[in-house]
Amino acid sequence: MLAGAAALALSMPGAVRAVRRCVLDPCLGAVLMDAADGALLYEKRARLRGRPASLTKMMTLLVVLEAVRRGEASLEDEVAVTAEAAGIGGSQVYLAEGERFRLDDMLYALMVKSANDVARALALHFASTREAFVARMNARAGELGLAGTEFHTEHGLPPGRGQEPDVSTALDMARLARELVKHPDTLRYTSTEARGFRNGEFMLRSHNPLLGSYEGCDGLKTGYTWIAGWSIAATAERDGRRLIAVVLGSPRRETRNREARRLLDLGFGA
Repeated sequence: MLAGAAALALSMPGAVRAVRRCVLDPCLGAVLMDAADGALLYEKRARLRGRPASLTKMMTLLVVLEAVRRGEASLEDEVAVTAEAAGIGGSQVYLAEGERFRLDDMLYALMVKSANDVARALALHFASTREAFVARMNARAGELGLAGTEFHTEHGLPPGRGQEPDVSTALDMARLARELVKHPDTLRYTSTEARGFRNGEFMLRSHNPLLGSYEGCDGLKTGYTWIAGWSIAATAERDGRRLIAVVLGSPRRETRNREARRLLDLGFGA
């Protein structure tokens, strides 16, 4: 069985081979960062490219919040659901064409439920096309110096036939997370464990296992696909000090969670 897995790995692209190589390793790459100054407190294969999966939604959120900060939108604005936004696969809130929701509620759905259909609706609300929104994501990544990152989606789902995957690194995701926590609204969304949606008809539940179980944790985002593995960008604050831990491409959910806790413990001196 191991020989078969090795043969399969050899047929995969470099980043995917690296994920599969980590079967006996806790992750593809990892970073522990001090949010105050961006100092790296720990790094392992920090610049190795992998697939961020739903960590991609951190950039979706950043683009939206920066538009709000510039006065181009309000959290009270209504976001209309188009046919293109309805029926996206994976984690979703089952948006229907013609529905309308406050932008604030959509951002809860994006970051708590990790709703892919919401990510698409937001992309179409803030740009003329999905491709135009993704171009804004990549432009912002360039401004932040995320040299190992290239977005092709607004949600992080695996690519279809003939499409390119989203790629990033643990270091880039930590830098993105650091920029994101500068926005006061970010942690309001990412610290929420559960919240009603669609007038309470649908319950949003966070995928972040550190919320409520790790002291000071108030975000940020998890991600998973079969090829990408299990990833997390976690942040916690204790005694006025905020840390960011990124674990990219773990072979198992429990391994990812354990490694994120270990990194945060390392930073807090636990």
